[in-house]
Amino acid sequence: MTFIDGIFYLDLLGTLVFAITGLLAAVRKQLDLFGALVLATVTAVGGGTIRDLILDTPVFWTQQVVYLYVILFASVFTYIYIRFFTFPNKLLLWLDALGLAVFTVIGAQKALDFGLAMPVVVLMGVMTGVLGGIIRDVLAGEVPLIFRKEIYATASVLGAIVYVIALEWFAVMEWAAILTIVLVFTLRVWAIHAKASLPTFGNPNQSGQ
Repeated sequence: MTFIDGIFYLDLLGTLVFAITGLLAAVRKQLDLFGALVLATVTAVGGGTIRDLILDTPVFWTQQVVYLYVILFASVFTYIYIRFFTFPNKLLLWLDALGLAVFTVIGAQKALDFGLAMPVVVLMGVMTGVLGGIIRDVLAGEVPLIFRKEIYATASVLGAIVYVIALEWFAVMEWAAILTIVLVFTLRVWAIHAKASLPTFGNPNQSGQ
């Protein structure tokens, strides 16, 4: 198996995990089956879809329908699993961190393939990693995770920047991708366990009017 194959399978794993988080949000909101499928789909492929639309390139899941099969599998699996068991929250958070890391690399590399400037490359990496979750939270009537104090999008931003710089250092995509995935995953997992967060904007003692 080549490194590219490995990234592809990690991408599918990230799609699976993100779909499951969408389904669990649907469970919390007591949505019907259709609503659950919508949340699963937008969470899993929403970021990559918007990225491809902005880059004016064919949307990835229209060219590789396996992503839709993964979402369908996640839906059936989750529907059956939650009837008997509870998802280990820590494991799901760890897998979500891995998905965020992989999606960041994939989004950044796709922008680099178009020869875009570094700020756009970083933005495409972050969008691929976090936009699906934003759409999920908005549809579920929750404050999106990246607008809370948790270190989530920040990890993706740093990862995308490191990926671009690492490509200059190593000139080999494999090493740059591995470094970025490890960095984003480690930072996110550390933030979860340390309950680390960013400071709030403005004066925390000042109440709203």
